[in-house]
Amino acid sequence: MDLFEYQGKQFFAQYGIATSPGGIAETVDEAVRQADLAGYPAVIKAQVQVGGRGKAGGIKIANNQDEARSYAGAILGMDIKGHLVKRVWVEHSSDIAKEYYASYTLDRGAKKYLLMLSAQGGVEIEDVAKSAPDAIVYVHIDPVDGISNDQIREAVTGAKIDPEAFEGVVEVLEKLYGAFVKGDADLAEINPLILNTQGLVHALDAKVSLDDNATWRHPEWADWALTVEYDGRERLAKEKGLNYIGLSGTVGIIANGAGLAMSTLDVVNQVGGSAANFLDLGGGASADTMSAALEVINTDENVKVVLVNIFGGIVRCDEVANGIIEALGRVKLTAPIVIRLDGTNAEVAREILAPRESENLIVESTMLGAARRAVEIANKGA
Repeated sequence: MDLFEYQGKQFFAQYGIATSPGGIAETVDEAVRQADLAGYPAVIKAQVQVGGRGKAGGIKIANNQDEARSYAGAILGMDIKGHLVKRVWVEHSSDIAKEYYASYTLDRGAKKYLLMLSAQGGVEIEDVAKSAPDAIVYVHIDPVDGISNDQIREAVTGAKIDPEAFEGVVEVLEKLYGAFVKGDADLAEINPLILNTQGLVHALDAKVSLDDNATWRHPEWADWALTVEYDGRERLAKEKGLNYIGLSGTVGIIANGAGLAMSTLDVVNQVGGSAANFLDLGGGASADTMSAALEVINTDENVKVVLVNIFGGIVRCDEVANGIIEALGRVKLTAPIVIRLDGTNAEVAREILAPRESENLIVESTMLGAARRAVEIANKGA
């Protein structure tokens, strides 16, 4: 679950991380009231889960009530990279002396946590990584051992954090690690982490992604969950209980198991295609589940072909094949479908599908062959 900035600041506050006080507003009048409470100059910030708010005009500094009213009216309802601004965060403008970047996240490849720290904050960390890769300090952390104060101090030294901010940054990093671990976050990012002109270090922004698998441990997340924004595909998938993430490609993906689904996305990319989604059926691939998956993918106008990649372990491929046939009888596809079945009773499954093969239903025996065929079809339909 990705949090909005104001929710991320609420999350940080639970772990003692200092942030700029402010208030949330969904109307112009409420934004003006919050600006009056915060004191002028006040910053009015669009609450959207996408970068580039400032460049898009979604962050403005108001020096009085009239400006607060004007800026709030312009920002509320604004479209920023396809995200509609429904609320703004209003806080007193900070006097910034220095800006830094700090985050904890997961490095799945290394199977460790990762601290990233830079003295170049206030810009996208990806831009820093490209223009000045040596300006970022990376520290891998064993989840069992955690991170020590000495490691944090070494990182702050390596990042060349200003001496006047040194102790403040160390303190924030210690608290941020606690928030990341105890708060079951996949990402806890502060950009910028600022040193103000009074010599205090605090979080000016907050980007937090929470692990949905830990929801049962955090009843306090319930209110945040109500504000999660899904696109039409993701909303439908959630209603049908599917593990689905919408992407922007042209090959619709259906697979059983998260690992196989991710591998399918990788292979599609390797042969020159682009995935329209991640969709994991889980352990089963019944007619009902397959129908639900096809219905969700059918709502995506960008999909030019559907690639079904199933490995039969506990579930037998012949049962999957029968499920697919039944599902195709329920859902009228708007794109051809390429099917790859392997594992238990795979040959039987292919025999079941053989009479129905056509230019709109193609069966391939390997994942690579299926991916190549699907990408070929997608490129023709593009």
